[in-house]
Amino acid sequence: MRLTATNDFVIRFANVNGTGSSSANNLFAKSIFRMGIPVAPKNIFPSNIQGLQTWYDVRVSEKGYLGRRDGVDIMVSVNPQSMKEDVATVRPNGYFIYDNSRPLDKSLQREDIHYIGIPMIRLCQQNFESPRQQQLLKNVIYVGALATLLDMEIEVVKSLISEQFRKKEKLIPLNFKALELGVEYIKAHYEYPLGLQVKRRDKVPGHIMIDGNTACGLGAIYAGATVAAWYPITPSTSVVQAFEKYAQRLRTDPETGRRKYAVVQAEDELAAIGVVIGAMWNGARAFTATSGPGVSLMNEFIGLAYFAEIPVVLIDVQRGGPSTGMPTRTQQSDLLLAAYASHGDTKHPLLFPSTPKECFEMTADAFDLAERLQTPVLVMTDLDLGMNDHISPPFEWDEARQYDRGKVLGAEDLDRLQEWGRYLDIDGDGIPYRTLPGTHPTKGSYFTRGTSKDEFARYTENGDAYVRNMDRLLVKWGTAKEAVPAPEFFQQKNESRDGILFFGTSSYPAMEAMDDLRAAGHQLDAMRLKAFPFGKAVSDFIDTHDRIYVVEQNRDAQMRTLLINELDINPQKLVSVLAYDGFPITADRIRTHVLGEPSNRGN
Repeated sequence: MRLTATNDFVIRFANVNGTGSSSANNLFAKSIFRMGIPVAPKNIFPSNIQGLQTWYDVRVSEKGYLGRRDGVDIMVSVNPQSMKEDVATVRPNGYFIYDNSRPLDKSLQREDIHYIGIPMIRLCQQNFESPRQQQLLKNVIYVGALATLLDMEIEVVKSLISEQFRKKEKLIPLNFKALELGVEYIKAHYEYPLGLQVKRRDKVPGHIMIDGNTACGLGAIYAGATVAAWYPITPSTSVVQAFEKYAQRLRTDPETGRRKYAVVQAEDELAAIGVVIGAMWNGARAFTATSGPGVSLMNEFIGLAYFAEIPVVLIDVQRGGPSTGMPTRTQQSDLLLAAYASHGDTKHPLLFPSTPKECFEMTADAFDLAERLQTPVLVMTDLDLGMNDHISPPFEWDEARQYDRGKVLGAEDLDRLQEWGRYLDIDGDGIPYRTLPGTHPTKGSYFTRGTSKDEFARYTENGDAYVRNMDRLLVKWGTAKEAVPAPEFFQQKNESRDGILFFGTSSYPAMEAMDDLRAAGHQLDAMRLKAFPFGKAVSDFIDTHDRIYVVEQNRDAQMRTLLINELDINPQKLVSVLAYDGFPITADRIRTHVLGEPSNRGN
């Protein structure tokens, strides 16, 4: 028997890191996207530069399920070191494509899968001269072979090759030749197409493919950011690289060539956020991007920004921890670190984007929130969202949108005021009025300090003044609950005594699992968290259900801990569905847990 399906399967490419395979694998995924079919590629790579195993998963789903799925239908294995593992992951009746320039070891043969051998190395040696060409074009050969086996439109693949090498046109004929070598070999030696096939659809009209880090960088541009300070760290580095790329285009004076932005690579993460604090204090819009280890190093200055009430935007692209952990694997493991960053009593708003479009929108919103609330705001993405391409509706921006700079006093305001205190709460919302340097020649200046102060920013160790200040910050926290994005619900009214709660990239598999459970007669009400702190809608949802499954990707159930801590929830009501092996959680795992087969071991 052979697996049969149209536009519904998973392909895994097993390669060696540093051999140019990612470009070819991405070419394959984008070709399917260009044929109008939802596709979700995931690059699984090691933290060294080259030489170790790397995998690239492509999920094709006409239904639009974009989360990772258990099991591999087609394995393209060209890495001898991982072949034993690769063969084991193929589903029964699936396909194993390999380089048969050398015979396949008998230990790698299974009776319940189908083998397709293609002499990729030999074809390259016969048709291309340089060793580097042979190494790179071997990948294009298997793309051509796959496209033929799946009955894909070869012209779509060729058009993408032409686009990819439009600035290096001499490479186009070489890639076309390699593609055709794969096509012709399949036609001459195998029956095709397979039972698994790709057929053109129109399921993604007007959509784009983009990664979350690029979307965050572009969101910062549209939010008016002019300063980015950072220290390179996987997987957040490309956030600032994207910001700089777009800033060169959109923040450079076309006549003079003068750059109206600054990108500062600091000596470490603490210095980077220090630059952001200084820039925001001076009135610029600034941000930094990092991952868990960087947030740890930034804690001291995050606390300063919280207590001195200076706006800060921080994009945290989460990865596997603790310590160095797994730098190139994904997790949602910085929630508690980010929510309570720094010593003492601190709380920070967090935003949880689930898609590149939300990365764009929430990054822009983070600047408005940070200035409105005069506090650090952290955008919590992860490696899966940040570094992998996702299909997305095009981004939209309202050109009439006005930036929310919050309570900033101008010179005329200061002239009208009889009395002004930097930390006075006149409106009862916990947010004081601030001034920017140079606003007035004689009024509005104050000393910004991280030590205890009174309402007029004067240093004091008076306990009553300290308590008044800390209580006001708690009032501001209450204001933040209504300012951050509200949760999303998936039913007009509750229909079940059980609910499911998820956020970020856990949303993809959670929604697929809900469909599967519904088909099996198990209805779940659902809520997707978009932000912390939690407003009344979150507590109401939990209160009106007997049991809530909390889906998250960390070992210690950090979101569950936040819910219990902030909303005083009965812990027995919240049931954790966890994954922390560094790979995105799957719908299969969520479904089996809800149906009564729980396991808290990784994934």
